[in-house]
Order: sequence, then C-alpha cells, then structure tokens
Amino acid sequence: MQVKMNDSTTYSIGELAREFDITTRSIRFYEDQGLLTPQRQGQTRLYTNKHRVRLKLILRGKRLGFSLSETKRLFDLYDVENSSIRQLDTILELIEEKRASLHQQLEDIKVLLVELGNLEDRCRDELTELQHASPNQEMTPE
Repeated sequence: MQVKMNDSTTYSIGELAREFDITTRSIRFYEDQGLLTPQRQGQTRLYTNKHRVRLKLILRGKRLGFSLSETKRLFDLYDVENSSIRQLDTILELIEEKRASLHQQLEDIKVLLVELGNLEDRCRDELTELQHASPNQEMTPE
C-alpha cells in the first residue's frame, strides 16, 4: 500500500521487495551497506521514490557485475556533487575496468576449455586402449 506523506509517495519494504522480486532481507542488507536510508515511523521503514530508483540502480548494477562498493561510490558522488561530468567520468572508468575484467575472465575460460578438452581426449584415448587390450575384463578399482 502506497502512503501519501508530505505530498510524496512512500513505499513499504514489502512493496519494494515484491516489485523487484527480492527479499526484504536483501533490502535491509543494502541499508546496512549504506546504499539506502529510509525514513522510519516507529518500527516501519518508509521508502521514497528516490529509494525505489536507487534500489533499481543497485539491482541493475549487480546484473552488470558491479560490486555494491562501486555502486555506493557512484551514489556518494551523486549525493556530494550532483555533477554529471564527474559522475559520467566515474561511470566510464568503472565500465572500462569491468570490461577489462570480463575480457580477462573470458580468456581464462577459453584456456580452461582447451585444457579440459585436452584432458578429455587423453582420458578417452586411454579408455579406448584399455578396452581394446582386455575386451572381456570388467574394469574394477584396485
């Protein structure tokens, strides 16, 4: 249930959790990390549209492989400066770092796939040799 408070829409933690298909525990974790700071009314957390947008950005950043500390860095920059030039420079720097990291991971995966293929070939060759050497014997571990 959205609540009108001082002419701004607020959301409960449950509403945001349902909207973004995450747990309330995840949202509280983002609070603990300093990424969200909802207002409180007694024990009830009240999230504004700004919090909703930030949560959306946190989740988008996670999908793109950005760490929570990288996301927090961008939020802190925005909160302090509101300068889009510095923000965009920082985002571009993070994108470049993430792209380089992903390329390295891709190269590592390619190397591992080649190594696995080589190992598989050796195992298949050895298995074929063993099967031809003793076709009537069952393989039993010693």
